[in-house]
Amino acid sequence: MSAQQEQERQRQQDHVSDSSSSSSISDPLDTRDDDGWEDLEPDEESISVLSLFDKQIFPDAKSMLSYCREHHGFDIWKLRQDFDLDFLGLIKLVNYIRSEVQAGNPQPDVSSSSKFDDDKYLKPALDNDALLYSLDDVFEEAGSVGPSSEVDQLREQLANLQSHFTAYREEVQKAMLERLDSSDVTTEPNSVRPSQPKLSSNLVGGSLDNDYFKSYSYNGIHEAMIKDRIRTDAYRDFIYDHKDLFKDKVVLDVGCGTGILSMFCAKAGAKLVIAVDNSDIIDKAREHVFQNGLQSTVKCLRGKIEEVTLPVPQVDLIVSEWMGYGLLYESMLDSVIYARDKYLAPDGLMVPSHATLRIVPLADSDLKASHIDFWRDVYGFDMTAMLERAHEEVVVRVADEKELAAESCVFLELDLHTTKVEDLTFTQPFTTTWKEGFRVLEGFVVWFDIIFGQSRTEAEAGFKPGMTAAEAKQKGLVAFSTGPYSEATHWQQVIMLIKDPKDEFRAGEDLSGEVKYVRKQGQERSLEIEVSWANAQGSGKQEVKRQMWVLD
Repeated sequence: MSAQQEQERQRQQDHVSDSSSSSSISDPLDTRDDDGWEDLEPDEESISVLSLFDKQIFPDAKSMLSYCREHHGFDIWKLRQDFDLDFLGLIKLVNYIRSEVQAGNPQPDVSSSSKFDDDKYLKPALDNDALLYSLDDVFEEAGSVGPSSEVDQLREQLANLQSHFTAYREEVQKAMLERLDSSDVTTEPNSVRPSQPKLSSNLVGGSLDNDYFKSYSYNGIHEAMIKDRIRTDAYRDFIYDHKDLFKDKVVLDVGCGTGILSMFCAKAGAKLVIAVDNSDIIDKAREHVFQNGLQSTVKCLRGKIEEVTLPVPQVDLIVSEWMGYGLLYESMLDSVIYARDKYLAPDGLMVPSHATLRIVPLADSDLKASHIDFWRDVYGFDMTAMLERAHEEVVVRVADEKELAAESCVFLELDLHTTKVEDLTFTQPFTTTWKEGFRVLEGFVVWFDIIFGQSRTEAEAGFKPGMTAAEAKQKGLVAFSTGPYSEATHWQQVIMLIKDPKDEFRAGEDLSGEVKYVRKQGQERSLEIEVSWANAQGSGKQEVKRQMWVLD
């Protein structure tokens, strides 16, 4: 064999070997090397998304919506931002568009969210509409801004926000300088209390009410209120135990929050429940109503009760949880009274029907050590500068009943069927008798009791002047107390410490005085509480002393 023939033979053998190797690697039926082999491509169910405006089919929702934006002028990303649409709002928008197009309207009107706000648009207009199942993916956080062409819009909005913030900061600095130059700077203490809405000062164009309503858009405050078993159980028990009062009636829930009271009323047989709130929480209330299948009974309206238009001229009952710290903090009762005067039928019922404010002297209290003396030695440092306004602050805490130096007494009673707004700014007297075992008056404790009457008249309702919540319960009424003798509520008690406690009392002596509630000027949702008292010891002359505290 020649050298040339030998080279040709070797070349053919190499070719056969390479072909065999290549075949064994690429042959899908060859299982010799299958150990540990896994699919690289997971099984995925393909979807088909029908265009909102024509018969075009798309493999995903985002490409379809981009097509609608470019060819039909329908920009769902912009509409979501302009109308601040939540998930249910997007569902309604999609079903509205599909319904209009199916009805022969190729250009549905989307100039206002009211066009598609009806709950009927929660029902799919297209069976098995893949778009409805894909909205979460389209608007998930990473892609919520929509097509890349909207980045410029977002940059422009960011620049505007930065400009507004700069102007706001300059306004705040200007206001702070003005306050430092004024003699009223010492009248702005901050009270100490947990988990409450912050009512900021009205620095920039009417922001006080905006801040107030915004504070109720967060979960924390609603969680605290609903978990307050004393509060929530009382409303539930009255509504469920008196279904005859709610059966086939029209109910107005002022400041509905999450909608829990409205849903109680619907379950009790109400014909219609109108739930009103001016906070973003109304969107959650609407979802809760829908999720619990009560949308045919409960209608949610956003806005102030003074500004919204109800779908009925009058209602049979008004249900509201309007109480704040010290009963009247936040001034929400003003709105409830407005609703009562405008909408409640002449024989209609307020739920709850009565409220009482009570006061008791505080003596020999550990609060002085924990709240005042604490600053004298903080990890070995003198921090008494913090005491400058400490005695002007209302402290919201649970008082120790062992530190109450007398029996509580009522200084204000409200019948919610007849109370006027002007009744909420007042000066009322009180008298109580000092107990054995106490000596120095150190402050006062204030709380409120709430009673649910079954009738407009006090006699029929079972209410008697001066009645405590405990006495009301003994008479079979639904009631609760926020006082220290009862299970603690989220309201706790209002505690006011005297700046220089020197007055001493003996057992059996009367402690008399007055309690004054006024709204803080410029911050009408805050309170200034003044207490005056007399001590007849020593010369026999009554020396009247007074001190003011701020609850804001």
